[in-house]
Amino acid sequence: MVLSIRNQLPGTVTAITPGEVMATVGVRLDGGQDLTAAITVDAVRDLALTEGAAVRALVKSTEVSLATGPVDGLSIRNRLRGTVVSVGTGGAMASVKVAVEGAELTSAITKDAVEDLGLAPGSPVVALIKATEVSLAAG
Repeated sequence: MVLSIRNQLPGTVTAITPGEVMATVGVRLDGGQDLTAAITVDAVRDLALTEGAAVRALVKSTEVSLATGPVDGLSIRNRLRGTVVSVGTGGAMASVKVAVEGAELTSAITKDAVEDLGLAPGSPVVALIKATEVSLAAG
């Protein structure tokens, strides 16, 4: 299956914490950073997820925010350290490619944000992704 989602990060399930309807799934990305996905308990069952299972974490580029340093006081659990690889800007929006250990992320943010943050190739950044915005695919 071919998807329009640019961010498809390979990893391994490290933990599953089920609730009544939702579950959190810990994923160790192939590059070594950890990610949390909040998905339904039904999805955990349908995907036959278990600790050690291979997965792909899927995140739309519009759901990846960027910071230029550590961020405290946020509920966002996923904070992936990386380096800007490229910046493409248009009239209002920009596409920022970020190298994280073992993968590359694309973030769609405003052109103003790129300018305000001073983003350019080589800039260190932290990619912020809410756990509820991470989908998982088996295998």
